[in-house]
Amino acid sequence: MNNNRTAGFWFLALFFVAFVLFLYGPMLVIVVLSFQGPEGGLTFPLRGLSLHWFVKLAEGLGVVDIGAALKRSLGLGAAVMAFTVLFSVLAGLAFRKKLAGGNALFYVVVASLIMPSIIVSLGIGLEFRLLDNGIKWVLEALGFTTTLEEYGTSLGLFTSALGAHLTWTLPFGLLIMFAVFNRFNPAYEEAARDLGATPWQGFRHVVLPLIAPSVVGIGMFGFTLSWDEIARTSQAIGDVNTLPLELQGLTTTVTTPSIYALGTVTTLISLVVMAVAVGLAWGLSRKQKKGHHE
Repeated sequence: MNNNRTAGFWFLALFFVAFVLFLYGPMLVIVVLSFQGPEGGLTFPLRGLSLHWFVKLAEGLGVVDIGAALKRSLGLGAAVMAFTVLFSVLAGLAFRKKLAGGNALFYVVVASLIMPSIIVSLGIGLEFRLLDNGIKWVLEALGFTTTLEEYGTSLGLFTSALGAHLTWTLPFGLLIMFAVFNRFNPAYEEAARDLGATPWQGFRHVVLPLIAPSVVGIGMFGFTLSWDEIARTSQAIGDVNTLPLELQGLTTTVTTPSIYALGTVTTLISLVVMAVAVGLAWGLSRKQKKGHHE
């Protein structure tokens, strides 16, 4: 066997290395700089090695409540993950049969992928402001003056922001479920029905275990896409901020490695979620293969 590499191979290898460095280099730089000592700055060379800036981050960055923003992002990400999984699985099951207007519905769902994110955010924000005007008009017409005075806005974390994030995550979940069910063997369901299983029992004991690894993957996509989303959140969240929005604002005001420490924490959370999802998917796949062998 000839082990000599051609010039084309080395060119592609160097291109791949450059691409990986371009993709992950900034993240690595931020992680390294976040572990500087008390005299550390925002650029190299590294000055000392400590957890000083993580301690400063825990103490708070000025008027910004990082802990509250973190909780909001985690809560929103969990809600987006749950709804993305639920709607994607239901839509995947529905599209297994020919639906009237199914093609039009599919294109409406995936159209949000090609729409500029900021336009989607502006549109959702405008819709909810119009909804606010309608609610206030109804309250005024009904004479509920106390409720009208106490009413703020329908814009919020689990209303407009949740809807904005779902316009981003649902198309990915739906496309994954289409791919899964496209290669799904219906013979398993037919065998379950022949044995007397109801449609729900067939789904719970046959279909769901087979598609479980993909469902875990959809959940991971839902959380991670929501976790770092800025554009679709900016105009649709109301008077609170998620962690990415706070991080974006801090880049113009914080001039210490604390901002790098915050970036490291957010990256670590993303990696933990991905590791858990990959572990669950691997475990479910292994259990599935073991069941087939038995």
